Amino acid sequence: MSAVPLGDDLGIEAATDLKQHLAPHVAQPGPLVLDAGAVQRVHTASLQVLCSFVRQREQAGLATDFSAVSQSFRDAARLLGLAPQLGLANDNEHNTQQVENAA
Repeated sequence: MSAVPLGDDLGIEAATDLKQHLAPHVAQPGPLVLDAGAVQRVHTASLQVLCSFVRQREQAGLATDFSAVSQSFRDAARLLGLAPQLGLANDNEHNTQQVENAA
């Protein structure tokens, strides 16, 4: 099983680089693990890239999982409602952090 590190910064300016980083792995045979353990900064655009990547692999019958998911990554996916698409929805023990609405 291959592991692809996502790095620590998945801000909006990193979305294009993330897409290019993941492109060679879209059709990679066998299960693929994305290492999100170092992620500290996350933007919606990068999560959208990841959702698209996971969906493309899923449509091709290929498994994609996450390992060592940082709290920042987990919280961003949960708050945006993208945890199920990324396969993080069943990890309820980490979904307890309260986030205040800044509005």
